[in-house]
Amino acid sequence: MKKSEAQYFEMNRIGWDRRTAVHVESGFYDVDGFMAGASSLREIELAGLQDVAGKRLLHLQCHFGLDTLSWARQGALCTGVDISPVAIQQARALAGQAGLSASFVCADVYGYAAPSPESFDIVFTSYGAICWLPDLDRWADVVASNLAPGGRFYMVEFHPIHDLLAGFSYFTRSEPDVGEEGTYTENGADAVAELATWAHPMSSVINALLGVGIRIDRVSEFPFSPYNCFKGMVERTPGRFHLEHLGNDVPMVYSISGRKVA
Repeated sequence: MKKSEAQYFEMNRIGWDRRTAVHVESGFYDVDGFMAGASSLREIELAGLQDVAGKRLLHLQCHFGLDTLSWARQGALCTGVDISPVAIQQARALAGQAGLSASFVCADVYGYAAPSPESFDIVFTSYGAICWLPDLDRWADVVASNLAPGGRFYMVEFHPIHDLLAGFSYFTRSEPDVGEEGTYTENGADAVAELATWAHPMSSVINALLGVGIRIDRVSEFPFSPYNCFKGMVERTPGRFHLEHLGNDVPMVYSISGRKVA
């Protein structure tokens, strides 16, 4: 039976509550390493988003906050937003344990309202985020409405061509793909849940951002993922996981950098 958007979001909220409890205990996320001083940020975003010290940074779909808090360690004034109350509770606890200052808000992206318009110098999102959203125009409007004039947008995301090779649609459909699955961490069998996802081609992402006045400065594609989270990947060099199709590298990740037109 067809569900409403609110019902799909509630399905995903339940799934991410369950995943959070498993992810916190996983070697994949390595919370102990983070608490010992390691950053959860990877080479792509560290190279693409620099000079964050003193900047107001909004992290949309922050999960349980490791990346948000890693930006805070670099001096950013961070706010993280996520749909899962379990994740937000965990993020707040980790911030306290690590002695880091950051704000965390439980809300879906569409429902997030900043304390005041144009509150942030940077809006950031990353890795497996936008597939949980049915409408990128609404997402882009949230990005733009929270950015100060001249503020920077940066995203790094898994390349949608992998979805196609995995048997899913490349183009957005009105109804999501719904399936019951575990999660991508090594202990993922403990977090089986029903989840709804929507496909988004790169053209839809770019056009949504352009439509709200984000001037795109750079689009990059990468033949590797910093995470070993898909079947058949090979780590050719430390921290770079590749996937081949018919003898050629599959594009695994893309990034977009832009600024809000003043």
